[in-house]
Amino acid sequence: MSRPVRRVTIRMRHWIWPAVLAVAAAGLAVGSPAGADADRSGLPEAIDTILGDPRMEGGVASVVVADSASGDVLYQHRSSGRLMPASNTKLLTSAAAMELLGPGHRFTTDVLSTATRRGPVLQGDLYLRGTGDPTTLAKDYDRLAAKIADSGIRRVSGRLVADDTRFDSKRIGDAWSGDDESAYYAAQISALSVAPDTDYDTGTVIVEVAPGARAGDKPRVSVVPKTDYVDIDLRATTVADTVAVERQHGSNTITVSGTVPVGGDTTKEWVTVWEPTGYAAAVFRDALAAHGVRVSGPTRAGIATPKRARQLASHASMPLKDLMVPFMKLSNNMHAESLTKAMGHKATGRPGSWGDGIAAINGYLKTAGVDPGKLRQVDGSGLSRKDNAAAEQYIKLLRSVKAEPWFADWHASLPVACGPGKSVGGTLRSRMCGTPAALNVTAKTGTLTGASALSGYVKDKDGRELVFSVILNNHLASSVKPVEDAIMVTLASSTEDEAVLVTPRSTRAAERDGGDLECSWRKPVRC
Repeated sequence: MSRPVRRVTIRMRHWIWPAVLAVAAAGLAVGSPAGADADRSGLPEAIDTILGDPRMEGGVASVVVADSASGDVLYQHRSSGRLMPASNTKLLTSAAAMELLGPGHRFTTDVLSTATRRGPVLQGDLYLRGTGDPTTLAKDYDRLAAKIADSGIRRVSGRLVADDTRFDSKRIGDAWSGDDESAYYAAQISALSVAPDTDYDTGTVIVEVAPGARAGDKPRVSVVPKTDYVDIDLRATTVADTVAVERQHGSNTITVSGTVPVGGDTTKEWVTVWEPTGYAAAVFRDALAAHGVRVSGPTRAGIATPKRARQLASHASMPLKDLMVPFMKLSNNMHAESLTKAMGHKATGRPGSWGDGIAAINGYLKTAGVDPGKLRQVDGSGLSRKDNAAAEQYIKLLRSVKAEPWFADWHASLPVACGPGKSVGGTLRSRMCGTPAALNVTAKTGTLTGASALSGYVKDKDGRELVFSVILNNHLASSVKPVEDAIMVTLASSTEDEAVLVTPRSTRAAERDGGDLECSWRKPVRC
């Protein structure tokens, strides 16, 4: 019995910039039809046209679009080609964390001691033990100190011991760029650290630079949280707005140079610290002093808390299902790495390491139908340029996780196109507004120099849910986000029978979405 022939047309809808129509007219198709139905709809031709955008000249793409329910592939282009996925790596890490650690997992930060108590004096050492919480704030350490003071302790005769042994001592990921050392999105990883804000940018301080009263005056500089763990080397003057804030390698000396405009706004820069364990200990020691508790001995790090130690105070993080929101919405690298090491510790009982964490993630991926032998993951965040994955593997993951009991919480953590604010739209909050993709596309972004990716879910015009993965590499353009967006709006505008081609917008219009870094990695966040 022959199937009825459906009448199909491709409607082209201009979306700000029509230049790729010339590419389409020249017949420069770059993909291949994925099946009879998709071919008749015209969808392959539409996506081929978008990928022919001049900004992708000399670049390479791995793209798959599939029916979420049936798995039928509607479009594929180099589906098994391994490329740098950038922060799409977090899809693998986050799903594994939800399965292996569990949605209710909480990190704890504890204060313990084996010392005897003589009135207001604790005769011995005080231990501050971390388990990898990437969301601990200065106020949380203050609450721990308050509990110690409320118990009547006024002096610790011994040392303050910072126990960061839940994780290993390797602080930065494989092949992370040395140029990023002081950049807040590449902070060192420790089981004990501090976040200066409620974006939970752990392992960093915020340096605020305000202009002096008159031209030639030194600017006024402050640090959040207030701590003597970092030193400010002030070389700037008050003239014009070219201030630079950067930490010197191997130290906690932060140099503020350049010039600041008279009467200008306060500049804020997020800067990493060298050795976050010491940072946490310094903030806690200051909090103890503020509550009237003096520690007589020095601070020591990297020493495990004795098993016989008794707990004096404890702080628990938010559950993982809630932590997923700042992690995924804002593409927080440090959250990804802390979770990776936490999974490594849980799997082996050893200090959490990248090696054990990636092995645990790979074990989960096998159960999700993803072949870890066909990708390379060396960190949890995708900051490493050694990470390699193909679009087809993300399609498998995106379909598999829909059957998990934690899927709703995981899905809710993904950025939403044109969604309101950081907590909903995340890194997609300024993209695809005013189109059928707005509040429709739910996906993880990814950006490094020469690498861009977007993988997730979208409903077409008929309401059919599609899964997609778009990975673009080796482009010289500052941003190829318009290419990704055009594919998304095309999918959202099309039906099963008729593809509606939406062309990419101009580079100038896309500049505010960021170039070579995730938009949320540019502080203050403007995307």
